[in-house]
Amino acid sequence: MRVSAQLRFLKPREIALACLLSVSWASHVSAADDVIIPLHTALGAAWDNDPVRRELATNAQSADARAAAAKSWFAGGPILTASYSDDRASGTNLGYITWQGGVSVPLWLPGQGSATEHLAQADAKAALAKVEVERMAIAVRVLEQSGAAILADRRVIAAHMLVRSMEHIASLTSQSKAQGETTGVEMQAVNAQLADTRSELAQAEENQTRTRAELLSLLGIPGLPDILSAQAPWLARIPVGNLQALENLDPRIQSAHRAVMAAEADMHLARSSFMPNPEVGIDAIDQGQYGSPWATQVGVNVRVPLPSDVTHTPLLSAAQNRLAAATRTEIEARRAVHTELVQVMARVTAAREMLTQSQMSASQTMKRADAMERSWRLGETSLIEALRARTDAWRALLTLNQAEVAWHSAIVRICISTGKLP
Repeated sequence: MRVSAQLRFLKPREIALACLLSVSWASHVSAADDVIIPLHTALGAAWDNDPVRRELATNAQSADARAAAAKSWFAGGPILTASYSDDRASGTNLGYITWQGGVSVPLWLPGQGSATEHLAQADAKAALAKVEVERMAIAVRVLEQSGAAILADRRVIAAHMLVRSMEHIASLTSQSKAQGETTGVEMQAVNAQLADTRSELAQAEENQTRTRAELLSLLGIPGLPDILSAQAPWLARIPVGNLQALENLDPRIQSAHRAVMAAEADMHLARSSFMPNPEVGIDAIDQGQYGSPWATQVGVNVRVPLPSDVTHTPLLSAAQNRLAAATRTEIEARRAVHTELVQVMARVTAAREMLTQSQMSASQTMKRADAMERSWRLGETSLIEALRARTDAWRALLTLNQAEVAWHSAIVRICISTGKLP
């Protein structure tokens, strides 16, 4: 269990207090046969276990296949035609029979083939950019779930400590009542407080089981990611002075920009597809006719559909709509990433201050609880005040745990956002 670098600014007694639950938690982890997983190992396991990864990989492979197919010489596959006719249906039955067949291929319009290939390549790059976005999202989920699991473990340890403390007070109160020094009302208050703490313990254990199950489902392997290894020196790797450069490195912005480039390629393809593809091919006619000196003919056929707004306008409109939507998404992504980076950096500063203050608060409330308990034993303070002080100390310890996990999580989070995770 690692303690934040902020602890070096505290007094020895405060350091001991801040480490109290950390040591207990580390012992609990060891006793539970948990494995502390390096952060990079945990991120890799979660990525391998992510079902979305396979979908995105398939999308990228499909786009690559379309790009390869667009290198074809023709805009489509061969088109076969065949017909047969005779004069028997008309009733004359003079032996007039005609067989006709042909094969043709659609041709690329000027620039259409290269535009189709460029669109497929742009779609492939956009799919790969989405892979990086998903990888970042998985890293954030691992961080959040790991922090929740650590807090759940510490809450269980703190609840056990409080239950033992309340059981000790209840034992002393029972002895005091037997000697006539404590009233039944005070004994009832102690028993009620003990019941509340046991209920808190049950809820903490339930939450611990739930968070561990969610973490196992996310990682696919047992263990707890070591997010508490994140320390203040990690922040030295982040060039906080150039926020614009950090934003441009964010996978979400890169993915949004790739989507815009793909939409622009789609627009170029729509403009190149201003008419249906013309076709050229070969025809053969074999005919038997009474008194005819020929039987077979071979020739060339050309089919050129003329341009029409009915067919071209929907293609162009769809491409324009895609480009407009992609441009809007990129602008929104840049705004969201900028806001998030500012918030993440502010969170690091706030978490550092919160950790320092919560350490001081936990130290003072623990001292006060110990002093109130001694004062109650000497008959100088009411039992209710002693119980309230002990509960306040427990709450302060929970706040300390939350602040410490928040400090380490903030460091990891800003490293994930900037792509500077060691």
